[in-house]
Amino acid sequence: MNREEKKKIISEFARKKGDTWSPEVQIAILTNRIENLKNHLLVHKKDNHSRRWIMLMVAKRRKMLNYLKRKDISKYEEVIEKLWIRK
Repeated sequence: MNREEKKKIISEFARKKGDTWSPEVQIAILTNRIENLKNHLLVHKKDNHSRRWIMLMVAKRRKMLNYLKRKDISKYEEVIEKLWIRK
């Protein structure tokens, strides 16, 4: 992920200007990183190191989604709809 992609994601999901640590932004950035690694794994099938990292990132994203669901269900539904994440 390059700097421009990250800025675009942050501006789309931020609650206010300069917001980079809200759960919505973190989930969106993790989703982008997971997609990039998924594409990498399609080419490099035996890269088990990256496979481990993708599993850790998916678990971290799941925890953040559960937190967001507990705190604000409407934001949770909005994020999973925007990012096309399964419940």
